Amino acid sequence: MLTHPIRPACVLIRERDLDDEADHPALVGIVDKLRGMFSWAREYLSRPHAELGRKGPVCPFVQGAMERERFYLAVYRGTALQGDDLNDELMIYRDWFRVLPPTDGPAAQFKTILLTLPDVSGPAANALVDAIQQRLKPRYVADGLMIGEFHDGPPDKGGLWNPDFRPLRSPLPLLAIRHMVPSDFPFLAGDPAFLTAYLRMFGDVVPAALRPRVAAAANAFGLSLPAQPAAPASSMSQPSNQGA
Repeated sequence: MLTHPIRPACVLIRERDLDDEADHPALVGIVDKLRGMFSWAREYLSRPHAELGRKGPVCPFVQGAMERERFYLAVYRGTALQGDDLNDELMIYRDWFRVLPPTDGPAAQFKTILLTLPDVSGPAANALVDAIQQRLKPRYVADGLMIGEFHDGPPDKGGLWNPDFRPLRSPLPLLAIRHMVPSDFPFLAGDPAFLTAYLRMFGDVVPAALRPRVAAAANAFGLSLPAQPAAPASSMSQPSNQGA
């Protein structure tokens, strides 16, 4: 288990920590729920799904993150959640995420933090997760990060390959933090600020399959798409499948 250097109440939990430190104050009463989250990541996120609309796992990165022990759960305890408090907590984890190794290179894309809300459930909790994600996404994207919402509603966002599929279902309400990758373009295409951040990071290494769509979106917002180098060398080597 990793403990925040100046906020000891903030911890990052790996799967093996549930056996090694099950009596830690942050885990009291929720060890089984957290074990269920790791099982969900392994059995749902890391596997194909009949409704996904493409081959490959629901999330191409989770299995690699778990194998590297870079798939972390965090917990935010309490039944009376306040949006501002949760905002602040997520910014703490965002800043911590940015300095956790690895911070760059291909291995960084496998680093993930899921901030879980194990003490709440139902429509109010789900709506709070949706609202927080929408509120913080601009700040995360500007820093080259993504923040995603998951709950048992599930969130009303269709899959990229099957718009009738709702891939963001999870056993606990949570918000996920990860690095932006080139295949995130469809999640960013409709907002000029998001697209600007995407082009700043990946404009000269856009995957060939996405480049016409990226060029069209950039043109619609009056943005410039950098020229593709003759011999692309992306610093973000990634699985070929896009996200859900």
